Amino acid sequence: MAGVLRDPSRAAVVAAAMERIEPGMTLGLGSGRAVFGLVQALAVRWPGRPPLRAVAASSATEVRARAAGLEMISLDDEVTLDHAFDGADEVGPGLGLVKGGGGALLREKLVLAAARRVTILAEAHKLVGRLGATRPLPVEVVQFAWPTTRRRLLDLVPAVALRLGPGGAPVITDEGHYLLDCQVPEVDPHALAAAVKATLGVVEHGLFLDHADEVLLGNPDGTVEVLTRLRGGPPP
Repeated sequence: MAGVLRDPSRAAVVAAAMERIEPGMTLGLGSGRAVFGLVQALAVRWPGRPPLRAVAASSATEVRARAAGLEMISLDDEVTLDHAFDGADEVGPGLGLVKGGGGALLREKLVLAAARRVTILAEAHKLVGRLGATRPLPVEVVQFAWPTTRRRLLDLVPAVALRLGPGGAPVITDEGHYLLDCQVPEVDPHALAAAVKATLGVVEHGLFLDHADEVLLGNPDGTVEVLTRLRGGPPP
């Protein structure tokens, strides 16, 4: 990951995110290359031990944050995060997101829900007119009887595939669950989110529809477009 900031669009959104961070903040850190780049930038700005505390949404992010010198804390009832930063697989209308390509969607949703403000870091090509247009929807499910959960999900979506790792074994999340990647039909995403969440065997899904306060979209020329709730998502 040493070269995560070599991509100009990613470097641009990381630089924009750094402008939103002040000493003494308690941060939420999601997962993905842009977040890893942000952690890398924090280590450069505050070498040694930055005056920041953080909660990480994935073990991969936590390893990098600890190496950067951030003080890692647990997310409990007494902790409110000043600002959370995360990536996205897709950014759609109204700042709706598809997340979970890295497999940390459950923890990411918990971290974002605990933050006063949420900023998403993404490359411009991830902006889509319809969620699910370019990526499947990850759904985290319990391992027990997962084929029956898959069968129930097929009543809601056209296709469902168990996510496998490089060796052919099922991918297991940090919380010990399987991931099912679902083709997204052209339906109202809020209705789909509710139906998937209500499906027996489902723990969480990768539709993040009301979490982002702003999205920073990096362009290949190094510029950044800022989408907010007042002007979120692509044109129809």
